[in-house]
Amino acid sequence: MAKEKTTKKDVVKVDTSILRNPRITEKAAKVQSHNAYLFDVSPSTTKSEIAKAFVKQYKHKPLKINTVMQKPKSSFKKGILSFGPRGKKAYVYLPKGKTIDIM
Repeated sequence: MAKEKTTKKDVVKVDTSILRNPRITEKAAKVQSHNAYLFDVSPSTTKSEIAKAFVKQYKHKPLKINTVMQKPKSSFKKGILSFGPRGKKAYVYLPKGKTIDIM
């Protein structure tokens, strides 16, 4: 009844909630014509985590992934400066001929 020792390398954790939702905007539609898809992701994720989650969810391996940190929106309320939440978006590029169904 000895427990097997597992290391951090053995455990691969892929969370499908990394890709929060696809962005449906005019800019996303324009980028989609170049086989790129735009997703909202959590700010602490890395490109490799995004790629693993994308493969698990959509069954296609991306060519490359670009990420962009979004600035928080600022506002004044009663003379006090406040900021909204930060965000991160990911551009996921697929090979020619590969498409995914977003809606």
